[in-house]
Amino acid sequence: MRPAPPFGLPSSPPEDAHTAALGHALLAAARGYPVMPLTRSKLPAIRSPHRGHPEVPPCRGECGRLGHGVHDASTDPLTVRRMFAAAPWAIGYGLACGLPPHHLIGIDLDTKNGADGLTALRFLAEQHGFPIPPTVTVLTPSGGRHLWLTGPPSPPVPNSVGRLAPGIDIRGAGGYLVGPGSLTAHGRYALAPGSPQHPAPAPSALLTLLTAPPPAAHREPRAGAPPQPAAALVRFVRASPPGQRNARLFWAACRAYDSGLGQELTARLTEAARHTGLSAQEARATITSAARRRQG
Repeated sequence: MRPAPPFGLPSSPPEDAHTAALGHALLAAARGYPVMPLTRSKLPAIRSPHRGHPEVPPCRGECGRLGHGVHDASTDPLTVRRMFAAAPWAIGYGLACGLPPHHLIGIDLDTKNGADGLTALRFLAEQHGFPIPPTVTVLTPSGGRHLWLTGPPSPPVPNSVGRLAPGIDIRGAGGYLVGPGSLTAHGRYALAPGSPQHPAPAPSALLTLLTAPPPAAHREPRAGAPPQPAAALVRFVRASPPGQRNARLFWAACRAYDSGLGQELTARLTEAARHTGLSAQEARATITSAARRRQG
């Protein structure tokens, strides 16, 4: 008997995109991930049976029919086949987050519109003192990546867009991730080379950030106290490992200009970059590039 193929990879050439998506979805379901079919635009493939006649309160599948989005997600292979049979146009699949047994949490790191989700996550990790564990990583067609983590049954992790930082979206309870092997209008989702087969537990400090209530209204720091984001940005640049020095400096400078602190922090960021081994000329050029990006 041949061993099961790696997660997200077909064991033989697919007949078509729909058949391939079904195969990937069944493999994910066998590993305990509730799945559902998706369209090429990454939306649930089965239309709601209540369209035009919305239920009050909203029906979440209690009616027994398909078409309730993430609430249809299942690990039962017969149910998965039934859903794909009802949506022959589906060429992808989604994995529901927050459900047992994995209580999946998706960290969506984007690279569009000047954002750098991975650098932002590294900044948060250093600022709050948690590691970014090796975990299942899915590459997206836009150049971003999804990190899969597991969480506790409660409290539920809510979905959010950019709340932690620009370029970081969270998929939690009631949300879903596009599964590896899915084909979309912009390309295919695929496992990153060398990706672990199982998601790592979310670090406790990260869980605290993910489940914290929205931040309160902005309060001015006490007189004479350095702005904490400014100090954190400088520390982030000073801790740059080889290969990330320019990227971290550019990202930190962009955040500084976003906060209206660009000119004020230029000297401190330059000195921090020199501490990592960059020359003053290289540092100034990178900061100037960030200023042009934000001002343009």
